[in-house]
Amino acid sequence: MEIGTGTGTLSTRMADQAGYLVTVEIDPHMATFATEELDEFENVTLLNYDALRNKNNFRPEMIETIKEKMAEIGTDHFKLAANLPYNVATPIISNLLRTDITPKSMTVTIQKELAERIIASPGTKDYSALSVWIQSQCRCELVRILPPSVFWPAPKVHSAILHIEVEPERRAAIPDLEFFHEFNRSLFFHRRKFLRSVLQSSFKGKLEKAEVDQVMEQGGLNPSARAENFSVDEILAMTELFRQKLAEKDA
Repeated sequence: MEIGTGTGTLSTRMADQAGYLVTVEIDPHMATFATEELDEFENVTLLNYDALRNKNNFRPEMIETIKEKMAEIGTDHFKLAANLPYNVATPIISNLLRTDITPKSMTVTIQKELAERIIASPGTKDYSALSVWIQSQCRCELVRILPPSVFWPAPKVHSAILHIEVEPERRAAIPDLEFFHEFNRSLFFHRRKFLRSVLQSSFKGKLEKAEVDQVMEQGGLNPSARAENFSVDEILAMTELFRQKLAEKDA
């Protein structure tokens, strides 16, 4: 899978090696040019539309095409390899982990600052909900930093090649991915606020303040800590404490 076909230069190289290539290009002029480059390949489908329906969801037709082509060649996995458009790189990487056809890996060229956010460690300025979401399910490796001079036209920022390997066991160990996704986002929504205040706001209307305090005490959570102080595993454990509390209350 490739998002951002461009002129098809990377596409032709991948088509030589892939069982099948689904590549997506939003620009109709670029798509026309790439179609000519890819015309000789029978194992390529070029889709000319926006890969995203909105910032939180992929276009359903694209997902269905990937499923169809996987079935046709008899494989149970796919990989994303792309020079991602910088303005949609975050939702593409993040949302692929929310679909029902999780990629085996993602090898992407993205803005250097985004790569640093994805691989960031707890306690650093770049550590965020995105860091936790991806690291909770994947192993990430910063392969190379690329200066603007290697691109045409040259961007105003440095880029990075990032390899993300999805770890099925870690992903499967998260009981409710969607709950974790929303809980994790809420933790970092006001990242400078103390944990107790953030959690009380997050569960307003669902849990009483005393119930939030009870769960925090049960988990040994410091009310004055901030989300950025917790490791990925600690946030996963925190998520499960609150998920179970809500389940008990709804039972």
